[in-house]
Amino acid sequence: MAAARVVSVSSDAEHAFSKPVRDAIDLVEGIGVRGDAHAGVTVQHRSRLTRTPSAPNLRQVHLLHAELFDRLGAAGFAVGPGQLGENITTLGLDLLALPVGTRLGIGDAVVTLTGLRNPCAQIDGLIPGLLGQVVFRDDEGQTVRLAGVMGIVSTSGTVRPGDAVTVELPDGEPHALAPV
Repeated sequence: MAAARVVSVSSDAEHAFSKPVRDAIDLVEGIGVRGDAHAGVTVQHRSRLTRTPSAPNLRQVHLLHAELFDRLGAAGFAVGPGQLGENITTLGLDLLALPVGTRLGIGDAVVTLTGLRNPCAQIDGLIPGLLGQVVFRDDEGQTVRLAGVMGIVSTSGTVRPGDAVTVELPDGEPHALAPV
């Protein structure tokens, strides 16, 4: 298998669902993607601002595996980089299987994973029925979330398509990612 890498980066200063693809994004330690609507020390996602406005922002960066686009395409949903609101689209890394606290070296930056993205009904505004493709129950009745992972910026740096992604697992007992 080829090494994990970045295939696309996206950001948007507006609170829109999809984000335009960029040539590069700058990650700022403790803040997120420079100029992105979700950057900040405290929560910036509108659904959380009304409930817990002073809570720490555990969703500074949204990462999504490009392999999901193939899965969605096979089900008749044409989706590409930035359309699901992610900041960094990766290839060759099972993001969903990584534990909480995993440190991803991406370009000059380091992102520490905090949890799974828990998408809302807005996703069906992009394509009706899409939410059911990224959040569903498996044969055992367990909720499966495929809409990527969230993290915080631990080391500032610039991220570009083509950058390698390295993985540093946390010490101690691994804890599975849960929605944040």
